[in-house]
Amino acid sequence: MTYPSIRDWLFSVKTFAASMLALYIALVFQLPRPYWAMASVYIVSNPFVGATRSKALYRALGTALGAAAAITLVPPFVETPLLFSVIVATWTGTLLYLAISDRTARSYVFMLAGYTMPLIALPTVTDPTTVFDVAIARTEEITLGIICASVVGSNILPSRLAPTLIERADAWFRDAAWYGSETLSGHLAGKALSACRQRLAATVNQLEFLLSQLSYDHTHPEILERAESLRGRMQLFLPMISALADPLIALRRDLHVWPEGLDDLLADAARWFDEPLPTRAADMHDDAGDPSADNLRARIATLQPARDALSSWQGALLSNALWRLGQVIDVWQDCRALRALIAHESGSSWRPRYRHWRLGGTERFYDRGLMLISCLVPVSAILVACWLWVSSGWHDGAGAVTLAAVACCFFAALDEPAPLVFRFFLATAASVVFAGLYLFVALPKVHDFAMLVLLFSGPFILIGTLIPRPAFNMVTMLVAVNTATFISVQSAYEADFLVFLNSNIAGVAGLLFAYLWTRVTRPFGAELAARRLLRSSWSDVALSASATPIADQRNLASRMVDRLMQLIPRLAASDDHRHPSIESFRDLRIALNALDLRRSLRKLDGDVPDAIDRVLEGVSDHYARCARASERQSAPPALLATIDDALRRVAARARAQTPPATASDADVQPASRALVSQRWLRDTLHALVGLRIALYPASSAQSPSNPEATA
Repeated sequence: MTYPSIRDWLFSVKTFAASMLALYIALVFQLPRPYWAMASVYIVSNPFVGATRSKALYRALGTALGAAAAITLVPPFVETPLLFSVIVATWTGTLLYLAISDRTARSYVFMLAGYTMPLIALPTVTDPTTVFDVAIARTEEITLGIICASVVGSNILPSRLAPTLIERADAWFRDAAWYGSETLSGHLAGKALSACRQRLAATVNQLEFLLSQLSYDHTHPEILERAESLRGRMQLFLPMISALADPLIALRRDLHVWPEGLDDLLADAARWFDEPLPTRAADMHDDAGDPSADNLRARIATLQPARDALSSWQGALLSNALWRLGQVIDVWQDCRALRALIAHESGSSWRPRYRHWRLGGTERFYDRGLMLISCLVPVSAILVACWLWVSSGWHDGAGAVTLAAVACCFFAALDEPAPLVFRFFLATAASVVFAGLYLFVALPKVHDFAMLVLLFSGPFILIGTLIPRPAFNMVTMLVAVNTATFISVQSAYEADFLVFLNSNIAGVAGLLFAYLWTRVTRPFGAELAARRLLRSSWSDVALSASATPIADQRNLASRMVDRLMQLIPRLAASDDHRHPSIESFRDLRIALNALDLRRSLRKLDGDVPDAIDRVLEGVSDHYARCARASERQSAPPALLATIDDALRRVAARARAQTPPATASDADVQPASRALVSQRWLRDTLHALVGLRIALYPASSAQSPSNPEATA
């Protein structure tokens, strides 16, 4: 175990200072529950200014919204407790659904509003005349804690969020460089590679939430835009390097065809991946470019097979591999340039090397069915807990219901929430013990605020050093928050052991109920989520290859890439060559190649469009069967024959449209049109080759059955 760093200690001391400032102000102004102000500081504090500001703002908005709902709903429904329970559960479930649907820091508004309403409403149902006072007091005290946390965090040795973005990006670069080098060496499967894929996808997913907080860090809008572009290209790297792997493996292993110079090219590309990242933004100016990348692109051009060679399967595979390699180089150069510009906050212009008509989609994938199930668990937990509370007549039962609601909401978005709910239960039980020791052993000897600060400083500062660490964040934050709440510091010492025990046992009992309820109602985990993601991806592949009009193909592509990034971390590392993550990359490539073919149809003539239509129909039917069966099916042999037929027709059309070596002035326009047609035919050929090796990786050594193609 590593000891807390200087940054951890600094964060802890600043947070403790802010909490004591909030507690002091609340005591001076004689707020009803000053400990809420202290607890709020620990809830919103983050080592970075931008994250603290965003969380503070959204917590304030969420608290105000939840308090307003409590004030509105308690008076008219207080006489009908069961109906009121349904209203509370519905409110919480609806706001939780909105929170899960928003993958930015803004989701905190809905989360807070969802469980703040029962926190205020349920304890006041026995005396509804106090609901307004309680709501106002909670809003004031929480707002006070938020202001203190923001002021202290922003003005005392503030830590910016942007360096963390660079740290995580650099970790991604290290993993991506190793992954790319292994792929270029011909390695596709293995536990180390599979684990690396998971890390790369997880980093990309984490950056989405981090970027939503950058705007609160006084980051220039241009830097924000570049950070979004960097994340987008990070997202593309894995599918692209995967698309390069299959043709390289087919050339190396199955066809035993390896052009002279390709080994050196791949080795130099791998070394370029490992090159140190630019240390100066000026190194990546458009005027300077990247000499290593330019050299690699020039060598790719010299290795490109001649037009006549594309009629052979080996030539088509080589052309496809070199084309994919060029795309990977473009994306990697863009990532390096963007990282340098962000790190140095340079205002230099940036022109992307990788450009594609498919870029620009903003749609994300949401499993609405699983999200609904995730929200129904807290809803049903609140209903059952309320029924038990009302039936038993337990005076402090509201505390059990509210903490059960909070626990279920906190972890609803996780595939397996029960283990973390149990940790919540353990942390709360520990907080009850700590609070009891403080309340009945230490606090009776405290006579002024300075002694109180001294008494709190040791344990709270020590606990605070663990909050920045992801492994301990949830438990230590809950211990700090719950201990501050359970001690219930007031301006004058008042403590009743029976009241303390009864009220806090209610909270612990509520969390134990939440754990048991979650365990029973959500026995499934990441496996179900992965199966649903796979089935959804197959449906989208079928859509991409179908004749159904697609409103925005860029958004469809964006949705498929986003879903793949969600799927990979849910799959266990494996050395299986047919690992679901490898197969899922192939699914994505098939969908994108199908979209490319649909786009090419408008530019081609002769018998080629009909052949492509048959290919697309076969692909769509195959994936529709997979989606209906909820299980991956073997691609039918007939589809392989259909793809081979389309490859032969495209190759024949390309030979027939070869422009003359020289052209007179009168022939310039026809020659130009022929060159454009050749470009579309080459793109179509690449898409068909990509489909064939993705659908039939085991048949990559088998050339399309055509005397000319096998010559």
